[in-house]
Amino acid sequence: MPPRAAIPARDRLIFALDVPDRSEAVAWMDRLGDAVSFYKIGLELLSGGDYFPVLDELAKRGKKIFADLKFHDVPATVAGAIRGLTQRPVTFATVHCDSRAMLEAAAAAKGSLRLLAVTVLTSNDADDLAALGVAGEPADVVIERAHLAQAAGIDGVVCSGADLPRLRDALGPNLLTVCPGIRPAGPPGDDQTRDDQKRTVDVATAFAQGADYIVVGRPIRHASDPRAMAESMVSQIAAAMD
Repeated sequence: MPPRAAIPARDRLIFALDVPDRSEAVAWMDRLGDAVSFYKIGLELLSGGDYFPVLDELAKRGKKIFADLKFHDVPATVAGAIRGLTQRPVTFATVHCDSRAMLEAAAAAKGSLRLLAVTVLTSNDADDLAALGVAGEPADVVIERAHLAQAAGIDGVVCSGADLPRLRDALGPNLLTVCPGIRPAGPPGDDQTRDDQKRTVDVATAFAQGADYIVVGRPIRHASDPRAMAESMVSQIAAAMD
């Protein structure tokens, strides 16, 4: 992987391939073409049974792969799962930010795979955290968990772009940051009104505040011209990184 400052703008956009099967996944790969070079594949494909066929198809096409499976179990089980992923052409994988022992076991097994700790889901706000018995604002919890992940040897975190200014102040520039919950600038459209994401930012704001990568799903999938939307976001990233 190139130094973080040298990451091409196109590689900083990760498309969330949240579809149920291989046929839909391949249709999206064809539709987006070379506008997207990095894909996230997660739980929907896994439960549909086509996870590894899609992973192999992405690799065959020369795409980078983010395995977003959010591992969370006893340390030995998580280490074994991570060890298995190292046999695949995967760039990023996720673990929930839980016990330090689990995170350390994952880090010890990761080889060249880069691990991202999920801090606070972008669909959760302070009320959601309070209902789970977690005190504090989301940004406070993100910083606390990011410190834990960094100390355990995890490469980076998944967090909202809204949390980045305080996160960067607290942990410095070297922690890898991947931000989902990216939405177009301006008022929400019809699709956005039914959105389950609560802590969102737009592309320019995410990178101005310290994102290394963004994950985008619905704004591309629901666009009238998904490929043009992806190209527009790459252009916005390039402008923000100048």
